[in-house]
Amino acid sequence: KETIKLTVAAVSRCLALLEFLAGEIEPIGLSELAHRLNMPASVVHRLIATLLNHGWVIQDAESKNYALSLRMSTLAFRNLDSRNFLDVVQVVLNRVATESQECCRIAVLENRDLVWVAKAQGAIAGLRYDPDMGQEIALHATANGKAWLSTLPEEEALEIVYSRGFGATCSVGPNAARSVDELRVRLDEARERGFATSVEEVEAGTAAIAVPFRASSAEDAPVVGTISVAGPLIRITPDRWPELGDALNRAAMELAQIWPVRLRTRLTGSMMNSTSS
Repeated sequence: KETIKLTVAAVSRCLALLEFLAGEIEPIGLSELAHRLNMPASVVHRLIATLLNHGWVIQDAESKNYALSLRMSTLAFRNLDSRNFLDVVQVVLNRVATESQECCRIAVLENRDLVWVAKAQGAIAGLRYDPDMGQEIALHATANGKAWLSTLPEEEALEIVYSRGFGATCSVGPNAARSVDELRVRLDEARERGFATSVEEVEAGTAAIAVPFRASSAEDAPVVGTISVAGPLIRITPDRWPELGDALNRAAMELAQIWPVRLRTRLTGSMMNSTSS
């Protein structure tokens, strides 16, 4: 009986730890975890070590703090798959692509990066812009990157880009921002317009419009991703920007209503599986 009691207590503490981590946006340290959970640090350390070993928790390489991994979300979506939940998101994406007759993509936040997870092609004639979904998103040059950065305090947004350098690890276009001052102006423009633009900043001859979307319809809900329209420069012209921006903002509102935080996990997994198959 004593063994059973100890096992139940351990399971209870483990579940409490997982539930707590599920509500944290940023990784958290061991001592803070122990304090917030009112558990001995030694107990939390053993739980964390076990969860790390089984892939339920990840450790941030820089801060050494801990965060919930994506494994729990994957399990949850085994149930949601049968309800065609993800199809609702794709329906929104497909509609924007059809209305704009351009390439439409969704990117989701993973730590302090954006990752492409879904795409719909709306171009039916002429030039087609069909970018590689595995391409790195240069935050300072892409419309998606600037759409997200524009939602952050300016100091934080500039620090993120500055820490990586304006050269990034991927090639950028001729009009990409080369300094903090240039980027600051473009982020201000994105805030004023209600959408971000990229005109030959990623590659010559292309342009894009993007907006962020949140985890729910609440104004203070965290941004979880971006949705964009991109195409040849000759079609994504300044006179179309307001129309495309309005369409994207409507789509962002829909996504916020149907987007649980855990959805980003499943979309990322789906894209990775389709890429490898």
